[in-house]
Amino acid sequence: MVIATVVTALVVGDGDNEDGIDMFDAHQGMELITFLTIGYMVARGLAKSGSREHHNS
Repeated sequence: MVIATVVTALVVGDGDNEDGIDMFDAHQGMELITFLTIGYMVARGLAKSGSREHHNS
């Protein structure tokens, strides 16, 4: 997902327009990568919290 976001941020630009407006710039790409990373960490934390083994000795 991170690689796809980086590629999209690089490819999607103002095209042939001379107005200089970038529809998906590096700042937005970095925000999205940050949100993806936070979501991944939360998901991994939830998955690990439910995977404890219970030993009944």
